[in-house]
Amino acid sequence: AMLKVVATWSGGKESSFACYKAISVGLEVSYLLNMVTVGAKRSMTHGIKSELLLAQSEAMGIPIIQRKTSWKDYEKDFKEEVLKLKQFGIKGVIFGDINLKEHRDWDERVSNELGVEPLLPLWEQNYTKLLEDFIKAGFEAFVVTLKANLLSEKLLGHRIDREFIKELINNPNVDLCGEAGEYHTFVTDGPLFKKRIKLLEVEKILNNGYWFWDIAKYEICCK
Repeated sequence: AMLKVVATWSGGKESSFACYKAISVGLEVSYLLNMVTVGAKRSMTHGIKSELLLAQSEAMGIPIIQRKTSWKDYEKDFKEEVLKLKQFGIKGVIFGDINLKEHRDWDERVSNELGVEPLLPLWEQNYTKLLEDFIKAGFEAFVVTLKANLLSEKLLGHRIDREFIKELINNPNVDLCGEAGEYHTFVTDGPLFKKRIKLLEVEKILNNGYWFWDIAKYEICCK
C-alpha cells in the first residue's frame, strides 16, 4: 500500500511542488495542513487569505485542515493536528523547505517526537533548476506578496515564468526561491489540480513595507 502522508500547505510554490514530488514517487497525500495565525485571517507565513487555500483544496480534491494558531503555540498546535491525523493512518509529513537548516532541524525534531517520517522533497535543490522544473511541470503561480524595499512593484502579480527567473537572477538582494520571505506565491493550477482557480479581481495594497496582490474575486473552473 502507498504511504499516507500529510503535506504542510501555504498555498505557494514550495508546498505545491513538494506535494507534487511526493505524489510522483508514489506517496499518497491524504491531507493538506495549513496553520493560520489567529487574528490575521491569512496563512501563517504567506499572507494569503484562508478561503483561497480552501479553493486550492477543492480544486485539487485533497481535504485541507486549517488550524488557527499563534507563533507562541505553533508547535503545540501543529503537533496536535498531526497526532489527530495519525489516527487516520498518516505516517509522514511533507515539508517544503529548501535550505534553511533551522527549519529542517525543527521539521525533523517535531516529526521524531510525533513518530512520523519527515519528508523534504525539495531539500538542497538548486534554486534555478527548482523554479524551471516547477514551470516545466505545468504549474501556474503568481507573486502575491513582495518586500517593497527589495523587489520592484512591477513584479507583483507576475506569473512565475522564465522571465520572472531572469528578473530575480539579476537582483543581488534576493534569494531566488524567496526563502527569506522576499516574495511569496499563490498557485492557481498545475498537475495536482483537477480544476483551476481563475482570478477575477485583484487589487494592489502596500502595507508595512510589503506589497500585497489581494485576490478579491475568483472562481473554480473546469480545465
